Amino acid sequence: MSASDPDPPISFDRAAELTETILSEIGTTVVASETFLQTVLTGVLTRQHVLIEDVPGTGKTLTAQSLASVLGLEFNRIQFTPDLLPSDITGATVFKEDSGDFEFNQGPIFANIVLADEINRAPPKTQAALLEVMEEKQVSVGNTTRQLPRPFFVIATQNPIEQEGTFELPESQRDRFIIKTSLGYPDRDSERGLLDRRMERMDPTPVAEQAIEPETLQTLQEVPEYTHVEPALRDYILDLGRRTREQDGVEVGVSPRGIQRLLEASRTRAVMNGREYVIPDDIKALAPSVFAHRLVLSSESRIGGITREEIVADVLNEVTVPAMDTVAPSG
Repeated sequence: MSASDPDPPISFDRAAELTETILSEIGTTVVASETFLQTVLTGVLTRQHVLIEDVPGTGKTLTAQSLASVLGLEFNRIQFTPDLLPSDITGATVFKEDSGDFEFNQGPIFANIVLADEINRAPPKTQAALLEVMEEKQVSVGNTTRQLPRPFFVIATQNPIEQEGTFELPESQRDRFIIKTSLGYPDRDSERGLLDRRMERMDPTPVAEQAIEPETLQTLQEVPEYTHVEPALRDYILDLGRRTREQDGVEVGVSPRGIQRLLEASRTRAVMNGREYVIPDDIKALAPSVFAHRLVLSSESRIGGITREEIVADVLNEVTVPAMDTVAPSG
């Protein structure tokens, strides 16, 4: 970076220390790979929403609860069901007989971290109720618009769409999530560790301790804006996104929003690793999580068992990675 570039509110080394503190504390309650926890935190630090897909019982809900506790943020959980109404999420205006006035009762969406649990068990109309909230970070009821707390982000969980009673999220809603990831089953040693931890406490649910203040989180969220991305890497991100639109079996490739989100996520990953500039590995590590859920495959691809992740893997193999001497900041 050049001498004229502004300085971030905290150093990159300090930002990396803070992210490690957050991840370490979450790891005291959640048995998951470091890569998974880093991916979820990447979404938080970019001020964007995260989608976690996995079978029940792997720790999706505990991850969201622990994250809120560690960051000292207000947390609400919304259990999505087939009979959930949009007003059950946003709130509604009700008439108070004692006062003769109408009063707005806030829905559970009014919190810093909202867990939309099993979001794909609700019908599409209710899923769509989240769109304005996630994009605009406000709720409109009648003629009144109400701002949501800051910071605000949604962590949604969904079961695999093959499970009974699930609806696939609409393309427009999937595009609102910066990242889609999954926990997967832990290995044997980690799963045994779950049993040992349970034996050591009286409460069936572990509780994470607060590690940083909410104000510190907001400062940390600013640091990626100071992370440098060389033009060659910007071209690389652009070429990856555009190549998804040219793949056989893909009806809709990655949108311009998705390309921008990969840039943002890559800058955040660099910060988490204590760097003030992005390298190709940042982009390659995050492209599957940022791009795959945005693709719409043809019916032939789906019937043939081709996955979105395989398409992204093909794209990463086809697009030339910039030489290292073109990706470090000059000056």
